[in-house]
Amino acid sequence: MTRRADLLESLAAHAVVILAVCFSLYPILWVVSLAFSGSTSLEPQVLPIPVEPTLEPMREVVGATRTGPDGAEIWLFGRQLLNSVVVSIATAVVGVSIAIPTAYAFARFEFVGRREGMRLLLATQMFPAVASAVPLFMILETLELLNTRTGLVLCYASTSVPFAVFQLRSAFEAIPIDLEEAAMVDGATRFEAFVRVVLPVARPAIAVTFLFAFMTAYNEFILAATLLDDELAFTLPVVLQRFIGEYDARWDLFAAGAIVVSLPVMLLFYQVQRHMVAGLGAGGVKG
Repeated sequence: MTRRADLLESLAAHAVVILAVCFSLYPILWVVSLAFSGSTSLEPQVLPIPVEPTLEPMREVVGATRTGPDGAEIWLFGRQLLNSVVVSIATAVVGVSIAIPTAYAFARFEFVGRREGMRLLLATQMFPAVASAVPLFMILETLELLNTRTGLVLCYASTSVPFAVFQLRSAFEAIPIDLEEAAMVDGATRFEAFVRVVLPVARPAIAVTFLFAFMTAYNEFILAATLLDDELAFTLPVVLQRFIGEYDARWDLFAAGAIVVSLPVMLLFYQVQRHMVAGLGAGGVKG
């Protein structure tokens, strides 16, 4: 009787999991169906399966070109994809590089203004990005950084640093200070203990913070749409928005672009996940 009850419970649990997975994947199936159907209308159907599969929407999105100022033909989508990847990686690198020593100082040292500094960083997270769009536009216009990757990186990094500090501060506080003291007893300086002991142990947290900073910059739309007006400088979220106009919506192109746009994030997550798993045992202490 007990084995039968366990079996029924296991079947019920698996059924719930399968139902949840199907519920989560259903919208994704719609996107894939639209991307390969070549239809601009949303036909109601239970199973979103393309009737006549075609790669034309994908070709139209990926193969978009534009004539440059010198008359040469430019691969427009490739330039826009490069813009998104470069801006996102630079934002994550700048944000995490600034946040690591800042978070370590907040986690390990006592100094005047420590609590006030953390509260100030927390306060910056309370304001939406759209509230700073006009001041940032005026600043970048004065610095002649509109329609540039550098301008976007500066804007995105300023918002990613506070979040990264909060993430990494908790990670550094969770690392026993005994590890650093043991390294310093063996002759290491504070900086050497930080680099050789703390950073390897905190590698999973750093990887997660880098991933979040990358994804935030990669998916950001409001600031990019405000600060960019040249197609060659567009990032991918702005490109996707252009497929939905006031009087017409190219849902097939939007879906095809969404699939292509998601690939770099998926690849990065896979790579970061490997580093996270590899770093889980980095802080082991032998007795």
